[in-house]
Amino acid sequence: MTRTLVVVGHGMVGHRLVREVRALDRTDSWRVVVLAEEPWPAYDRMALSSWFDVPEGRDLTLTPSFGSGDPMVELRTANPVHRIDRTGRTVHCADGPGIPYDALVLATGSRPFVPPVPGRDAAGCFTYRTLDDLRAIRAAAVAGRPGVVIGGGLLGLEAANALRHLGMRVDIVEVAPRLMPQQVDAEGGGLLASLVGDLGVRVHCAAVTDELESGPDGRVRGVRLADGTVLPAELVVFSAGIRPRDELAGPAGLPLGPRGGFLVDGRLRTEDERVWAIGECAALHGRCHGLVAPGHRMAASVARQLLSLDDRPFTVPAPATRLKVLGVDVASFGDALATTEGALELAQSDHAAGSYLKVVLSADASRLLGGILIGDTRAYPDLLARLGRPLPATAPPRLMPDPVTTVPLLAPGPGPAARTA
Repeated sequence: MTRTLVVVGHGMVGHRLVREVRALDRTDSWRVVVLAEEPWPAYDRMALSSWFDVPEGRDLTLTPSFGSGDPMVELRTANPVHRIDRTGRTVHCADGPGIPYDALVLATGSRPFVPPVPGRDAAGCFTYRTLDDLRAIRAAAVAGRPGVVIGGGLLGLEAANALRHLGMRVDIVEVAPRLMPQQVDAEGGGLLASLVGDLGVRVHCAAVTDELESGPDGRVRGVRLADGTVLPAELVVFSAGIRPRDELAGPAGLPLGPRGGFLVDGRLRTEDERVWAIGECAALHGRCHGLVAPGHRMAASVARQLLSLDDRPFTVPAPATRLKVLGVDVASFGDALATTEGALELAQSDHAAGSYLKVVLSADASRLLGGILIGDTRAYPDLLARLGRPLPATAPPRLMPDPVTTVPLLAPGPGPAARTA
């Protein structure tokens, strides 16, 4: 008997779930209905900046697109869900009858967080999340004019890169004391800011946005910081974090995590055994995870549960990120900030070459706990493969390639505050 799986959301994680289900479902036991809020199939949000590489916008569509060709998948774009009726086991959109389900997976993702600063609604202010955002930014950008990105995390640096490719003069404002504060430490953040600055992008860390100033025409003209500095800005991009899209929870009677997100157990189920949540909207044991890799793992786990192939509790993978930001290679993995009690740090830096490498070891130096690589990330695959595994007694020095200039750093944790050179 064929059952109906309804997937709410068609971002990268929702797409991965459908792909996993179709790959594993040899007997076509599940008919899949995908309800997408946006008017096009899923696309690669990790590559938004590359959309600007071609005048008409690069095609970022994920494959297979599920738009046609698979009789077991029905993709309904531009069809946001308004309500979930758990008693009747139906999902309701703006128009048409309710869509019945045997299993429901919420993959609604997240929305950009826009700080509540005065002037944030002025013309010329954007977020950096969707293809519509990119089109609006391209239409508003004027080469040679000033643009400001509020937020110096992963997505903020991507947004800054986009404005730079559009020919704008770019400033980045980050409230934390360094760029990419969730992935790199003070030393690495300092080098990253220097390398980004060499590209002509001005970086302002430990800077609080106080107000956005507008001209008589209602368009943004400047960003005023708490110290009184005013940065000229004819275009502002907010990239100050995300919040889970969990607005369907309340009317459906589904509990939320402490900081939002659909509360799920170790098998990614809500309190309703027919309803799962995955990706950025899922609060696993109360905590949301904002990276794509855990979301893909969640999708694979739920797919295997739906097909009765595996019912083991989901384990969150260690954080691992490798990307190029503003032309600079950056990688971070595991306990990169050395928050583990007693953690040891060994680092080397070559500022002339624009590179930095740090490994974090357990207190007895027997295990690799994490690391940071900036500039030269060639050692990343090998280090990631060793993460959490026992190391031989001679391993710590061998973890570090032969440097040109070495700044040894071996200090006890916990946390960055205990780090000494």
